[in-house]
Amino acid sequence: MIGHLQTNKVKHIIDKVHMIHSLDRISLAKEIQKRAEEKDIDISVLVQVNIAEEDSKFGLKKEEVIPFIKSIGELDRIKIKGLMTIAPYVEEPEEVRCVFRDLKILFECIKEIGLKNTDMKYLSMGMTNDFEIALEEGANIIRIGTGIFGKRE
Repeated sequence: MIGHLQTNKVKHIIDKVHMIHSLDRISLAKEIQKRAEEKDIDISVLVQVNIAEEDSKFGLKKEEVIPFIKSIGELDRIKIKGLMTIAPYVEEPEEVRCVFRDLKILFECIKEIGLKNTDMKYLSMGMTNDFEIALEEGANIIRIGTGIFGKRE
């Protein structure tokens, strides 16, 4: 599931998704854990990082990510598989290269540390307007909805 997830919606989607791409707070992690226990399933997640610290976006600040992952390490039904970010929208995609590079550095750092219930496989960053830069900087999941479906009305 891509997009901001409200805590009260977890019960409706927990056994219908392959991966939640937007884990960004402890209350959401606890609800995912609770609902996954009820269904006796593990749930893969990406931690959402607001690497550019935009007020309009969800996600953890860069310096909050490692403490956050450590704090949910005992939630054994949650399997952290990587990180996700949404870069600022800019006319010139090259301007967001540093955002993608910063997330890749954080991704590699977490991979090296080896935190509990964490298997860093996926780096989700880049959308229709900037996915080529994201791929160059290490993304292995991109979101190109506008490129496929067109602009939203």
